[in-house]
Amino acid sequence: MSNRHVKIVEVGPRDGLQNEPTVIPSSVKTEFINRLSKTGLSHIEVSSFVNPKRVPQLADAVDVFAAIKRTPGVHYSALVPNEKGLMAALQSNVDSIAVFTAASNKFCEKNINCSIEESIERFKPIVEIAKQKNIAVRAYVSCVLGCPYEGYISPQKVSHVVKLLWDLGCSEISLGDTIGAGTPNQARKMIHACMDVVPVDSLAVHYHDTRGQALANIFASLELGISIIDSSVAGLGGCPYAEGATGNVATEDVVYLLQGLGYVTGIDLGKIISTGKFICKQISRTNNSKVSAAGLPMGYENYEKS
Repeated sequence: MSNRHVKIVEVGPRDGLQNEPTVIPSSVKTEFINRLSKTGLSHIEVSSFVNPKRVPQLADAVDVFAAIKRTPGVHYSALVPNEKGLMAALQSNVDSIAVFTAASNKFCEKNINCSIEESIERFKPIVEIAKQKNIAVRAYVSCVLGCPYEGYISPQKVSHVVKLLWDLGCSEISLGDTIGAGTPNQARKMIHACMDVVPVDSLAVHYHDTRGQALANIFASLELGISIIDSSVAGLGGCPYAEGATGNVATEDVVYLLQGLGYVTGIDLGKIISTGKFICKQISRTNNSKVSAAGLPMGYENYEKS
């Protein structure tokens, strides 16, 4: 497991802040992203060009993209739900885009008001335009290890959706345990099924830590050759359409684990910790509370002493 590079996709500015109870000021988001850009991260998901009525926390995507200071070598991406969102993303000079669906029809209907198959159809013009613009397309698949409405999701159902997205032209597919229901054995079975239909290098994992299983699931995924991990500084976030999804796995925890295993990330752990403290303080101030709504990852204050 040593000396292999692992890419961390930092989703805090998008998937993290979208679930906060209040809207974080654009200036704070900009400073947050600028600080992340100096940590050694190579990929930051900045925002989402969605309907502001649906996700008001991210209504300022255009302003944030215009304000951030782009660091050479850092990739800045955004989530887009439709062609209108894609046009706004292209005007903001995104480096890549992401689309999203689910392995659960009921979750898909609750989240984006359509079936899985209908969501794939919606993506076709988005992917086609992105190809013409030489913009890479990432795809998120929610509920790969369990759904709040359907319960158990079979690995074969996940791999079917993954194959559809791969054939559509998505170059990277992120497998999301949206409610944090999965365990390592479940994660292995799901990833094995996906590896049967697409190259493992095209797969990313996106684990929520609802039941404290995220790091264990990441370890199991690494053993199978996964080399792309989604995480969020300070464990910010969770899906606004999945009750009980309490947060993404913390980037601090992931980097600490990877360094201990001998993987190469290029990320400065101390700077990540400092950035996590910054955004937690800002969220607390915005929410007018003494403790951040996001909280802090396990053992947070001890990292710098180790």
